[in-house]
Amino acid sequence: MVAPPDNDVLWARALHVTHNGSPALTGVSLGVREGEILAVGGPRGSGKTTLLQCLSGQLLPQQGEVWFNSAPVHTMGPLVRERLRRDRFGWIDPQPHLVPELTAWENVALPLMLRGASHRVSKTAAQEWLDRLDIGLVARKRPHALLQAERQRVSIARALVTTPSVLFADEPTAPLHRADRAHVLRTLTTAARSHGITVVLATHDAEVATLADRTVALLDGRRVNTVHLPGSSDTQGVQGGQGGPTRAAGTSGTEGRAACSLSV
Repeated sequence: MVAPPDNDVLWARALHVTHNGSPALTGVSLGVREGEILAVGGPRGSGKTTLLQCLSGQLLPQQGEVWFNSAPVHTMGPLVRERLRRDRFGWIDPQPHLVPELTAWENVALPLMLRGASHRVSKTAAQEWLDRLDIGLVARKRPHALLQAERQRVSIARALVTTPSVLFADEPTAPLHRADRAHVLRTLTTAARSHGITVVLATHDAEVATLADRTVALLDGRRVNTVHLPGSSDTQGVQGGQGGPTRAAGTSGTEGRAACSLSV
């Protein structure tokens, strides 16, 4: 077992995961620097969600290592990993999962109250994040009264309210219209940068990936040099990253989409 580089807040080596006998990740390695916004690109089914689940301790790889701040996540017990996710990580799903009985601000404040913060402190922090995400006026509304884009921004505020060390965002704008998608992503990345939050963002959209500092590409559970993504006509390949096996993009079965050059 080799310790990760000192400047990486997250580090994974040779991850292998199978689902029902089918490979989901095959030898994936990467590092994420503190404060970095890293996009994990690739078409649906390429292993992006599985990779984020391994990095966040939700899923243990069958083989390989995951480290957070020099602590081996892959050897932690379930309770320690649960505490790590609660105290240090944030997570955004493709669809907002809000508590329907709670108002928007109560949904955002919930993680703080579960940690034992007072009602006043939790409400103040929740309102501040709703204001930053341009939805402060919906604080007293329940989820059923909100637009889809507003619900997703509430879920983003909930993930950010604890100021996590790392925020994992799994296709956070997938259900949104184009204009809402761009606005929500710009707001998310701006908020993360202003608070020094590391972001690992899974996306199949090349335009979303351009908001990141760096992009790694997955295809069929492997890191690749070039991946087919919608939204780009750039066909220039790039140099591969940290030990990930390479594969020709033309064999991916995604013909008809434009090839996107990804900086690793």
